[in-house]
Amino acid sequence: MSIKVRLFATLRNGRGKELIVDLETNRTPNEVINGLDIPTEDVAILLVNGRDGTLDQLLQDGDTVSIFPPVGGG
Repeated sequence: MSIKVRLFATLRNGRGKELIVDLETNRTPNEVINGLDIPTEDVAILLVNGRDGTLDQLLQDGDTVSIFPPVGGG
């Protein structure tokens, strides 16, 4: 199956803005994150198809996974 991964802010460094990832079936966002060498603690917001996602939900062919790091400021 093929999914689109959209990365934001510092997570783009060395990875790009948008990736197409080919996976076997029954894969999760957590496996995608690990495959991209992103530490889980660097994921503040995870969206699957524009809605709140969880690390362990099963992905479907054509899904879009958006990953945001923690945002600082003040």
